[in-house]
Amino acid sequence: MASAPQSPLPLFYKDLMPLNSRDHAGWRARSVDRAGWVGGQHAVPLTVEEFAQAQRDFPIVFSAGDQPVPLALMGLNDGINVFFDEDGRAQGDFYVPAYIRRYPFLLARLDPKTDQMSLCFDPTSDLVGEFEDGVPLFAEAQPSEHTRNLLQFCERFEEAGMRTQAFMEEIRKAGLLMDGEVSIQSADNPDRPFIYRGFKMINQDKLRELRGDQLRKWNESGLLALIFAHLFSLDLMRVIFARQTAAGKGPGAQAAQGGTGAAPAEQAMDTSASG
Repeated sequence: MASAPQSPLPLFYKDLMPLNSRDHAGWRARSVDRAGWVGGQHAVPLTVEEFAQAQRDFPIVFSAGDQPVPLALMGLNDGINVFFDEDGRAQGDFYVPAYIRRYPFLLARLDPKTDQMSLCFDPTSDLVGEFEDGVPLFAEAQPSEHTRNLLQFCERFEEAGMRTQAFMEEIRKAGLLMDGEVSIQSADNPDRPFIYRGFKMINQDKLRELRGDQLRKWNESGLLALIFAHLFSLDLMRVIFARQTAAGKGPGAQAAQGGTGAAPAEQAMDTSASG
């Protein structure tokens, strides 16, 4: 069995292997009540199809770097996730991004000379294997209904990914992205707010300067609604900060405990490697 040639690997994936009936005829897929692969991850890629649901629970920002992508923030600091515990158990009821639900499967291009995509999986995951329990991946050398559904889910995810790239290209061409900055005041130290940087966001001043015909076009296509979903969701950063602090995590908790003196005012949010 040969691993799929993909480097660097996407977030969560440690290896990739093409799924096929020859090598995996008796393999099964398990369903679990926890997502251990996401417990320590503070930012997860998001598609534009998910903005309407995700903005109710997460701040939506854009990653740093030359090719930014939308991200759902599950925490404001590296290694902190207030929606899943360290074992991957969900903490409450919230929308789970498709990127998390897709693991350990994804579509990958095995031959860079062609556009053909193959269904692959992470062989290091304990969700797929030669188990006695679980749902069969093949039946009589043919993909089972479960596998066909997995393939369809991954295909829809890729299609949503292309629409997301088109959205990002539109706002980049319009010059709307800027380096983000959010200031959050702590009740324990109101005179020294925590300032988060290291992500991108929509420049509202630039948005107001757009021509009427451009705004009308974006309103008709639904792009304007995506921009406002992002902007409205940013207020949730303060909610995430408060949840971190209440859980005894992050700079707010450190400042409250007085551990090593005053917490640094500036917090770098690592979004460059997400995706």
